[in-house]
Amino acid sequence: MSVPDEPEATAAVPLLAPVDGVPPVLDTAAEVAAAARLLAAGTGPLAVDAERASGFRYSNRAYLIQLRRAGAGSFLIDPIPVDGDLEPLAEAINGLEWVLHSADQDLPGLAELGLYPARLFDTELGGRLAGYERVGLAAMVEKLLGRELKKGHGAADWSTRPLPDDWLNYAALDVELLLELRDAVAADLAEQGKSEWAAQEFEHVRTAEPSGPKADRWRRTSGIHALRRTRQLAIVRELWTTRDRLARLRDVAPARILPDSAIVAAATSEPKSIAQLRALPIFGGPRQRRYSREWLGAVERARALPDSELPPLTQPFEGPPPVNRWERRDPAAAARLQRARAAMTDLSTEVAIPVENLLTPDLLRRMCWDGLPKSATNGDAPALIDDFLAAGGARPWQRELAVPRLAEALYPEP
Repeated sequence: MSVPDEPEATAAVPLLAPVDGVPPVLDTAAEVAAAARLLAAGTGPLAVDAERASGFRYSNRAYLIQLRRAGAGSFLIDPIPVDGDLEPLAEAINGLEWVLHSADQDLPGLAELGLYPARLFDTELGGRLAGYERVGLAAMVEKLLGRELKKGHGAADWSTRPLPDDWLNYAALDVELLLELRDAVAADLAEQGKSEWAAQEFEHVRTAEPSGPKADRWRRTSGIHALRRTRQLAIVRELWTTRDRLARLRDVAPARILPDSAIVAAATSEPKSIAQLRALPIFGGPRQRRYSREWLGAVERARALPDSELPPLTQPFEGPPPVNRWERRDPAAAARLQRARAAMTDLSTEVAIPVENLLTPDLLRRMCWDGLPKSATNGDAPALIDDFLAAGGARPWQRELAVPRLAEALYPEP
């Protein structure tokens, strides 16, 4: 299987503004209800995008919703003032196919508002399955539609009110060509015989359960690797937990409450008074001074812990150990993983799909470490591998492609 030949490069035509102009921001119940009636009267799929305030706010909520449907036009909705008045919109759009780019980023925030798609087409994921080298929205619009999208405000603080005009122009452009892009990606997938594969992937994204918080998130504090004592790790844990609580209460990104570098500095020096704490970088600043008692209290709680309650130096993990330890701990498993990876890399090249979209690396590692019985043979390997991958969430199309290759790689015929 191969990707269709690339068309000859031509200069992309800049798309500077929506063809019908930037729509007004709808922020009343009456305006949302009117938009819902227009969208319900439209035809075909619904282009959807949402802007969040990652890096500025603690929550993952949507601060602007962009919608576009043939026969209805484009709409910009401010969900904050109409949080309790979105039922007419939900009734109009929840039964439609939604078209999003990187859908898993926006679906959780939209679900919080009671908005769910009946069907999904993810142009970014579709681009990966179609074998495109670049799958950003601007890159795909240029490649497939010959238009150039302006970049610039995706990482902005979308909780800002009022939203600047140039931000709204940017937001409206994100859905201006999304329906046309969907059709172009769908045509490529069909030509490559991948339409059913894509449908299974889209449905997997649409129905995915929200992921819960990972254990020991405090261990991801930048710079923590420099700490060598368990008491210092306890201080990091207490400061991180305190910061997280304050950030959640204020709906502010944790790093804007206290940067990781300050947490590590406090764990290194272990201040014993507010004066010592404020002498450290960051803690003496005006925004942190008002929380000095909170920060010092966290340090004191960590200092008072008995040794039995201190966190271990290395993070406990479930499942296989880090791959760099396999050769020493289980050479046979290391050899299995090497063969399995080689087989998946070859398959990836043949079908022009990134290897991580064929099977998740974690699932492959788990299978090679201890996921298959030691007594497995070439004859029963396909069924055993298929059962393991299915239990791990691999979709039917992934198993259909991967199982024969993995069986051959792990259990070659005598």
